[in-house]
Parts: sequence; C-alpha cells; structure tokens
Amino acid sequence: MRLLYTLAWWLALPLVLARLWLRGRQEPGYRQHWGERLGFYGRQATLGPDTIWLHAVSVGETRAAEPLIDALLAAWPACRIVLTHMTPTGRATGKSLFAKHGARLVQRYLPYDTGAMPARFIRHFAPRICILMETEVWPNLIHQCNRYKVPVVLANARLSQRSLGKAQRLGKLIADAARGITLVAAQTQDDADRVRQLGVRDVVVTGSIKFDVVVPEAALATGAWLRGAIGQRPVLLCASTREGEEQLILDALTRVSLPANALLLIVPRHPQRFDEMEKLIAAHGLAVQRRSGLAQGDAVAAGTQVLLGDSMGEMFAYYAACDCAFVGGSLLPLGGQNLIEPAALGKPVLIGPHTFNFALVTEQAIAAGGAALVADADALMAQAAALLQDPARLAAMGEKALAFASQHRGATPRTIAAIQPLLPA
Repeated sequence: MRLLYTLAWWLALPLVLARLWLRGRQEPGYRQHWGERLGFYGRQATLGPDTIWLHAVSVGETRAAEPLIDALLAAWPACRIVLTHMTPTGRATGKSLFAKHGARLVQRYLPYDTGAMPARFIRHFAPRICILMETEVWPNLIHQCNRYKVPVVLANARLSQRSLGKAQRLGKLIADAARGITLVAAQTQDDADRVRQLGVRDVVVTGSIKFDVVVPEAALATGAWLRGAIGQRPVLLCASTREGEEQLILDALTRVSLPANALLLIVPRHPQRFDEMEKLIAAHGLAVQRRSGLAQGDAVAAGTQVLLGDSMGEMFAYYAACDCAFVGGSLLPLGGQNLIEPAALGKPVLIGPHTFNFALVTEQAIAAGGAALVADADALMAQAAALLQDPARLAAMGEKALAFASQHRGATPRTIAAIQPLLPA
C-alpha cells in the first residue's frame, strides 16, 4: 500500500507544483523556498547533534505549538529546533512568534511525502526526535523516521470520529503509519481511544496545549489601540470565518439587527479572500472599512457597519478588542475552530452547530457557561444582540469563559514529561 501511495505522490507531483504556483498569484509565499518542499537544502547549515524537529502545518498549529516550543528549549538548553510548515501563513506566524529564540530555532517547509524527500530532510538535519502537531500523519515520513531510528511523537493530538472513519478506509497504509508512531499525547480520552483504534501502542492523555498559550503583551496593546479606534460601540467579532459563512452572516444581519450603534468585525481565516470579502460586504449595502487602512491616530468612522480584519497574526488583538466572539468554521459542516483563545481573554463565545473537530472542548465550554451554541446565522445575530444589550450578562459569561480556560491549563508540562524519556538527558 505504501508503494502505491508513493507512486501516487510522484505522479501527482507536477499537479501539486502547478497548484503551488497558481496559489502564489494571491499568496507570493507559495512561490518561495521550493527546494525545501522537495527535500533540497543546498548549503544550509545543519543544526548540530541535539536537534528537535517539530512540524506545525499552518497558523493554528503554529500558535498552539508556542508553549511547547518554549518549554522544549527551556528543558533542553543545548538543543535547537527545526520548525516545519506547509503554508506561508504558518511560516510567517512562526517567524513572528519565535524570533525571540534567535539561532536556536530555524524554519523550513515540510518536504513532500514521497519517501526520498523526507529521507533527505532527516539526513540533513539529523533530528533526535520528530514531533508532529495535532493531526499530521504522513506514512513515508513516519517510515523514514523509523528507518533512521528517529522517535515520532504526535503531540496535542486530536482525532474526530469522522477522521477516524476516513483513516480506517485507507486500511493498511494508515495502520502501518500508526504503528510507526512512538508516542501520542492526546488532548482528550475520546481522542486517545480513537487513536488506539488505528493501532498506536503508546497513548497518553495530556490535555490541550492550546490552553497554555500566553497572550502576548504586544497583542493586548494592539487590541487596546484597536478598541480605542472603535470607541464605545459594542463589537461582535466573527473570527476565522470560512467560505460560505460570511454570506450567511451578512444575510442574517439584514434580517436580525444588532444594536443600533454596534460594529460587526469579520476576520476571514484565509488571507487570499480579503479582497473578495470587501466586495461581498459592499454588495450587501453595508459600509465597510479595512483594518489595514487604519493607522495610529485613526478612528473607525461612525457610519462604518462592518470592519474587515484583513491582517495576519492579530487574532488575539481582535479578540481583545471585541465584546463577544463567534468562532467560525461552525455554521457549515467544517468542524469548527479553536474557541480557547477568546475564552482565555474572558470573552463570551458563540459557536455554530458543526464542531466535530473540537467536540469535547466545545461541550465543556458550554457546560461551564462561557460559550453558547447557535443553530444558524439568524440565531447568532439574535444571541449576539441580546448579549450586547445586557452588560451584566455579557460580563458574567466572559468571567465563566475565563474560568473555564484557566481551569484546563497544564498540558505542556504533562507533554514534556511524556517526551522526556525519548530525548537524551
């Protein structure tokens, strides 16, 4: 099965590269560092004998990895980290978050899973361990790690029932890869049980590292500035929205009004859609401004109805600036997004019905009173309007969200303890 998978990769590679080039029209980062994606590093320096390899596919995984990376570098002072990504936005996020570590952390793109390419990566960097964040299982990468005796850890792992079904349909390919994983540190007991069904032998439950993320002071300062630019108007943030959701939200806004002076702040998950979103908002007859057009000393115009969050790396700032937050990817069957960040900032959270990627944490947040489920976009607007007009209820729900986030901290030291036997003293 793995040989057929490898052949499929090689046959598809020209199409993969063509797609990469086409995506580069909107995101130029996709046209950079192609050699790394093919496993070629030229004269790029190796990192020495104590290298930890950590893979975080995109923005969310990179932000989630921050407390783990900080803890790894503190626990093993002689080590360096090579941090790999699949997307330019993930790489940019990593550059912003980890510049503080200087030469102890370098970033590269993950080589494609052809077999030869991951092998070249391993020979070049000679990592002591490979740590994959959340849901990344690459059969050839894991096989090459096994071949070169590099332990493989799946950290902060989550696996929905739907993803388990997809993996099981791939049969021996995923079963062999699962058996090649040395250790899985799962977010929940349900995640652990599903991972064991794939054939992983060593699974521990550590909780979600995302609860341990520390909000940067710079993000809080940016959020305070943005809130000042907005003024006293109540703000509903729709964060990490996906294609199709914005249409539903804007349609609902024409049917269910927010308070008269309220501001709707929309932050699409994918930056290539920012221009498209501005046109969509204007097509609904709504006055729109873009975050990128605001400079120090500027104010959001009193007549602006929608502020488009068209910047990267400022999600914490957007959460800090809002009164309540809807977490996207949940109005349509996309599985939802992480609601821990707004909860950690003490913001009431609204979330749609499709949360299968974050089912348990969503249930827990709702049970704690820090989040509320909305059935559709109309219900979202109605619930947000009720909250924004009830300061006491808004504040109480925010306090419960903060208490919920604080209660679940501690996954990072548990993960470090699980990894420790796999690394030299």
